Amino acid sequence: MLSAGLLVSTAALAQSSIVVASTTSTEQSGLFSYLLPEFKKASGIDVKVVALGTGQAIDMARRGDADVLFVHDQVAEEKFVAEGFAAKRQEVMYNDFVLIGPKADPAATRGSNIVAALKKVATANAPFISRGDKSGTHAAELRFWKMAQGEPIGTAQPALMEFLSKGAAYRSCGCGMGPALNIAASSGAYVLADRGTWLNFKNRADLAVLVEGDKRLFNQYGVMLVSAAKHPQVKTAEGQKFVDWVTGDAGQKAIASYKIGGEQLFFPNAASAAR
Repeated sequence: MLSAGLLVSTAALAQSSIVVASTTSTEQSGLFSYLLPEFKKASGIDVKVVALGTGQAIDMARRGDADVLFVHDQVAEEKFVAEGFAAKRQEVMYNDFVLIGPKADPAATRGSNIVAALKKVATANAPFISRGDKSGTHAAELRFWKMAQGEPIGTAQPALMEFLSKGAAYRSCGCGMGPALNIAASSGAYVLADRGTWLNFKNRADLAVLVEGDKRLFNQYGVMLVSAAKHPQVKTAEGQKFVDWVTGDAGQKAIASYKIGGEQLFFPNAASAAR
């Protein structure tokens, strides 16, 4: 009887799984393909990732269709917690956004000021691809355009307003980061991207990083266990194991060790957030 019980327990562990609603950047950067086998080895738990724009991922978790939420829009994440859909938000890692565009840089954006660069894109009426999908990257892009509109920009103001409202050069694709980069590559357009997806992107054509290093380009990721009080079907024990692992020593070391071409894509900071 004892050995039969052990067999049942082992089988149950092998079959346990959770759903993580996350951003396209964690998948398209290759991070989850690297992390999840490590988590499975440590826990025996399978993870199904549904990669969406952050806004869509949050909506999915709000409906109770995910056990864990792993995204990068802090304002929206804090609202999710305030509404009772998670008990708390924990910081996991960060990287940064970069402005990508043609190497020749026809709008002369190259530098370390994202707001100034976007003004130049608008003034030049240069092609720009917006994610347009309520993702964390899209939310950041909209913040930067708002900054550009709010700062004194002299004669650039009418050009910027026209560019955003009816300029044919500003195109919203309603798509993930990889497809947005593909469109930019094929059309010689500018696009805001997270560095992780860019580093893992193979179809670069004539694109290059043009703007980086602006502190406003900081890109923080958070993780939340969906509330069982709101959705009793949530796999709380298994989901909490994932949260604990990814914010603990083993998960944080795994995040730090994920590199492409010797370059680290994400920087763990759960420990610093806890202090």
